[in-house]
Amino acid sequence: MLNPWRGLAGLPQAVWVIFGVTLVNRMGTMVLPFFVIYLTRRIGLTAEQAGLVLVCYGAGAFLTAPLAGKLCDRWKARHVMAAALLLSGAILLVFPLAKGFQAILIITILWAIVSEAFRPASLAILSEAVAPKQRKAAFSLSRLAINLGMSIGPAVGGFLAIYSFTALFIVDGATSLLAGFLLVSLPLRAGQGDDQPPHELTATAPAGNIGALRDVRLLYFIAAFLPALFVFFQTQGALPLFLVRNLQMTEATYGLLFTINTGLIILFEVPLNLAMARWPHHLATALGAMLCGAGFGALAVSSGVWSVALTVVVWTFGEMILFPSSSAQIADIAPAAQRGAYMGYYVMTFSLAFMVGPWLGLAVMEMFGATTLWLGTLGCGMASAVMMFFARAASQRQPRAAES
Repeated sequence: MLNPWRGLAGLPQAVWVIFGVTLVNRMGTMVLPFFVIYLTRRIGLTAEQAGLVLVCYGAGAFLTAPLAGKLCDRWKARHVMAAALLLSGAILLVFPLAKGFQAILIITILWAIVSEAFRPASLAILSEAVAPKQRKAAFSLSRLAINLGMSIGPAVGGFLAIYSFTALFIVDGATSLLAGFLLVSLPLRAGQGDDQPPHELTATAPAGNIGALRDVRLLYFIAAFLPALFVFFQTQGALPLFLVRNLQMTEATYGLLFTINTGLIILFEVPLNLAMARWPHHLATALGAMLCGAGFGALAVSSGVWSVALTVVVWTFGEMILFPSSSAQIADIAPAAQRGAYMGYYVMTFSLAFMVGPWLGLAVMEMFGATTLWLGTLGCGMASAVMMFFARAASQRQPRAAES
């Protein structure tokens, strides 16, 4: 029997460095999952004030993504990524000193600005490090590091929070600093195909000759991607409330359902994307969006643990296909000189969906009921899938930006 992970052997050293750095960073992710609890129980903020702090974090992330992407093109993605890790680590170490509401708002915005520069930079490095046919594998490997780390960090953080919230900031900050030092100290050697020797990711590419926001393909992709992201981010808003309040599940059961999500990603995402490496982007992203919509839409007729667990399986497979394929699609349409900028706008799309999606889902569920919400997610997923499917036709309206 062939090893389903065998395709990873051809990935260049830079991909494995990013994998290791991301894993170390995510293993220490403890503050954000417990942030609201810290703000309300330790600091004494009201729920409304804590919500405003989260809005400020989301706004900082939204504004940072395109700026960080452009800095990657000007100053090298590696430098931006290292700065994000080192500065966010330093901010986390001093964060517990902030006590007043205004001080917490300011330091939260600073934290969001520096920490959220990490993702566009890492995506830009991975885009440059591998040949186009390896990009789905590289992006899925990066997501494996994220999910492996997130299966450890919040779990350990839960035990630390019992004794000291300050310990969460110390461990989170220390692992960010460690990840930054690892990135600075290790070389990033890339390979651009079987016929090209490895090279060091050091120099920036020459300037491109079209702005990212004038690229029809990028704008069309963002418009197609947003409905699916609105669906996916119901995991942060309507889904937990629906399961606990409407279906009368316990918080523990809700947590176990998300163990299904993490477990499937760890076991299957990389082999799945290796198997789909040659799929056209418009087919892969359309399938991923359709599965996300179908999984959440099926909650309209779900009533027990097993039926809900099945919906988690469906939308998790959609997630595993959609996100690596969408990253690879952006990397392919971006000119080499502007990969950072394109990845910045791509990450900004996630931030926008994170700000709007959970709020919108909760509002729909409260005003019109859960069934309307989940049927709406089905519609959004299908709409996104149709638009993704026709992305090839949209891409033909404008030649490659680097060639125009």
